[in-house]
Amino acid sequence: MQFPRRYKRKADIEISAFLAATIAWGRRDLILRSAERMFSVMGQSPYDYVMEGDYNKPSGRRPAGPARGASIHRTFFEDDLKYFCRGFKACYKTYGSLEALFAISKDDIWTGINRFRNAMAQGNGTRYTKHISNSEAGSACKRLNLALRWLVRQEGPVDLGLWKTIPPSSLFIPLDLHVGRVARSLGLLTRRSNDKKAVIELTENLRRFCPEDPVKYDLALFGIGVTSNDSNNA
Repeated sequence: MQFPRRYKRKADIEISAFLAATIAWGRRDLILRSAERMFSVMGQSPYDYVMEGDYNKPSGRRPAGPARGASIHRTFFEDDLKYFCRGFKACYKTYGSLEALFAISKDDIWTGINRFRNAMAQGNGTRYTKHISNSEAGSACKRLNLALRWLVRQEGPVDLGLWKTIPPSSLFIPLDLHVGRVARSLGLLTRRSNDKKAVIELTENLRRFCPEDPVKYDLALFGIGVTSNDSNNA
């Protein structure tokens, strides 16, 4: 969350939130290092970098594979960043903001996720990427739900509360291994796979405690999971 908080303009924060969430897998120190490198390339304004087409300029870095460019974070390469930049540019030209794209179906986040995925593909000649999950195929869409949580929720020390047109009640839990493990141990989740159905089941159970903001429990579930995992590995 340190990266979206570096910016003041709405579009810069939106873009940086989605990109930071996209590479949020693996070791925390490596994620931070990769994000630092990615945003340093984008300069003072990710939005200007996207809209002015600066991503088309050669980076001068040694490529990691044919047509992919250098690795930014594990399997996320320069070519993947360019994909996101082209997609973001198409989204802003069509909708004006990423919030406006999701706000069309503000009470149906899954439809918004699918619209975002399709809009990003349209900006890339209808080509889809593995780095934007497909909810229609049953994906939990953990990283997309994480970015949405940051942008929508207005309480707590982590979230930004930037978007005002989408209610926190419509959000879904960003489900990962840690959250899933703790939720099952607490009897909040029975489904064994960490997929879309599990996300819906867990979120609906959390809505019983707080209908207006069920995802506020995400940080606690994640924190317990990480702490217990570190204890088991000690």
